[in-house]
Amino acid sequence: MSLPGRTRIISPYDIDARYSEKRGHRWQGYKVHISETCDNTPTPGGGTDPTRPPNLITNVVTTHAAVADSTMTMPINAMLAGRGLLPAEHLMDAGYPSTTNLLACRTEYQVSLIAPMRGDSCHPARTNNGFTQAAFTIDFDHQQATCPQGHHSGSWHPTRQNGHDAIVVRFPTSTCSICPARTACTRSQRSGRQLTLQPRHLHDTLRQARAEQQTPAWKHTYRARAGIEATIHQTTAVTGIHQARYTGLSKVTLEHTFAATAINLIRLNAWWTN
Repeated sequence: MSLPGRTRIISPYDIDARYSEKRGHRWQGYKVHISETCDNTPTPGGGTDPTRPPNLITNVVTTHAAVADSTMTMPINAMLAGRGLLPAEHLMDAGYPSTTNLLACRTEYQVSLIAPMRGDSCHPARTNNGFTQAAFTIDFDHQQATCPQGHHSGSWHPTRQNGHDAIVVRFPTSTCSICPARTACTRSQRSGRQLTLQPRHLHDTLRQARAEQQTPAWKHTYRARAGIEATIHQTTAVTGIHQARYTGLSKVTLEHTFAATAINLIRLNAWWTN
């Protein structure tokens, strides 16, 4: 039996290290999550304002490599809150947000989580051909969904999937089998279209977030997140954290903290000495 990567020991010399893969890149060991300020954003002519303090790293979290980014969203915010360093807007990449995290940041910390929400994962969305879930009208009050052709769902079943509440909505086979738009809606030959929905408060939050991230204002705000990529590159190039010098989570955590401190000192020195 194969053990999941999060529990499988990959080396007798470092029992904390784990295996992971992300966007085709494979590695063994650890993962570092870096937070920084982004008040000093690039000017229209390029570069940053030399009269303002530089952006500084405010938080570093180290985990083994198999820990999913989305599970660290709330712990990172909790650490920032504990030191009085919470931002009003927290810009993160697409690996960190979930609808639950989006609501939790807002209610627990009064922080706006600004990050691209993952799109619909149904077949029409993946192939960019056909009716995605957004094409359906969802009526939570009457527990009914209406398809783009005007047909109503036949069943509405609250359930649990992967430990989370969900709602499974099915359209009658008799309706879908004779629908002229069937091939644009479902690949099933034996049943009608099926939708899996989140509970209402999560569904509405996700729909709103996906709509907002298409606006010019959201895109302008999110542009500032690109700065962390430069910080990760600088930290890797200057301090060499791409290759852990030590074994064990506690020592690697300390190494990453030293690296972040070094970057802050380098930036402050450059600012103080013009």
